[in-house]
Amino acid sequence: MMNCIIIDDEPLAIGVLTSYCEDLGGINIKGTFTNPFDALGILSKENINLVFLDIEMPQINGIDFLKTIDHKPLFVFTTAYPQYAIEGFELNAVDYLVKPIPFMRFVKAINRAKEILELRTQNSKSADNLTSSSGGSGSIDQFIFVKSDYDNVKVKLEAIKYIQGLKDYLKIHTNSSKPVITLMSFKNMQAKLPSSMFIRVHRSFIVNINQINSIQRSRIVIDDMRIPIGDIYRDEFMRRIGLG
Repeated sequence: MMNCIIIDDEPLAIGVLTSYCEDLGGINIKGTFTNPFDALGILSKENINLVFLDIEMPQINGIDFLKTIDHKPLFVFTTAYPQYAIEGFELNAVDYLVKPIPFMRFVKAINRAKEILELRTQNSKSADNLTSSSGGSGSIDQFIFVKSDYDNVKVKLEAIKYIQGLKDYLKIHTNSSKPVITLMSFKNMQAKLPSSMFIRVHRSFIVNINQINSIQRSRIVIDDMRIPIGDIYRDEFMRRIGLG
């Protein structure tokens, strides 16, 4: 059961999301709020997994409100204003839903949130095991290991800019000057990556949404690289960034 709250100044929008949660099941609505500041108490006292957060509200902009929270739960932006999409994903939003929200888009957002929660649970268990075995305290960064030549190379997820397909190989471009080349299929690579951060945009490219600088027509700009958006991936990508 996933605990969530809904913050939106429009009671009708709250009603829609509440109905969606009830229809889907597995979601415990711990509270609904038309004033975001009224939600601070429950956020500090309860174990809230997910927040549905409107952006344009009279009391405070939802993005600005989020920045005031020290220990942030997962959150999904719900808004009628798609121009905030890039900034929303820069804050590591699970998803960005543009009103009126179709039920299936809502379901996709919930599935992404569940994937992230499961990943966090796995990492937490791994950290606990590491602490108990080492007798000390520590934390584990989010990363993957990939086979490169004769080594298993550790790659931090947040450092990945994009992944490029080269026939049977993948070239992982990171913040480091030297990319990592591995013998792996796109399918296997995507299974390693959290869908909240990464999306396939072309038959030859996966991108880290947090690393996108801008979008120019049919291309994604990451630093000095222009990455094409394939026709069969365009609709899903545009929905993910709130422009679809």
